Amino acid sequence: MPSRQPPEQQAPPVQRLRIRYAKRGRLRFTSHRDFSRAFERAVVRARLPMAYSSGFNPHPRISYAGAAPTGAASEAEYLEIGLARVCDPEDVRRELAEALPDGLDVVEVVDAATGGSGSLADRLVASRWTVVVAAPAEEVVSAVDAFLAVESVPVERMTKKGLRTFDCRQAVVAMSAAPHEVGALLDMTLRHTVPAVRPDDVLTGLGEVTGLQPSAPPLVSRLRQGPLDDATGEVGDPLA
Repeated sequence: MPSRQPPEQQAPPVQRLRIRYAKRGRLRFTSHRDFSRAFERAVVRARLPMAYSSGFNPHPRISYAGAAPTGAASEAEYLEIGLARVCDPEDVRRELAEALPDGLDVVEVVDAATGGSGSLADRLVASRWTVVVAAPAEEVVSAVDAFLAVESVPVERMTKKGLRTFDCRQAVVAMSAAPHEVGALLDMTLRHTVPAVRPDDVLTGLGEVTGLQPSAPPLVSRLRQGPLDDATGEVGDPLA
């Protein structure tokens, strides 16, 4: 019986690029799996010199980090790619922007060697979100005040590991509410936790504390994602 040949060993990447992209408009409903497929097709169309993993089924070296939930718009999604030769980051940004559909927009590309210390995933510590809530503004403001006044707000959510109960209050670094044309606009900063606390979990928590019940699904957008300044509560740029 012939011996099985060992898998081909691929050369390591000679350059790593970190990419910030946005999910806008109707493409906010793109799932992470759908985006990853679209991005891999864009890499092929853009003819980027991708580095590949070793093994019997080599894959392009693409690492995704901190993806927003399906249905949430975002100005701050991140990934990292490995290349087999050095390219100008601006050329890569332009080529990917042309290859991706409108609404999946490449905003910034930087060389990982100059894009901040540590791994990209380790730099994504917190996110700032806005949430349009279809409920009277005065009720939402009151609910936020009541939520912030307590130390713990347990909520339940179905995850891949089954029904989980976790404290959504501990993830909230800051939260405020203001009047909006369809109700109220929540502005919240959430620390990334395990399991992750999402804006809809916080809305569930507001309902648990005060009985708040919006009349329509919320409109969720991520504005920033990155390192957290504990002194100011500001979310920084992970590519800086």
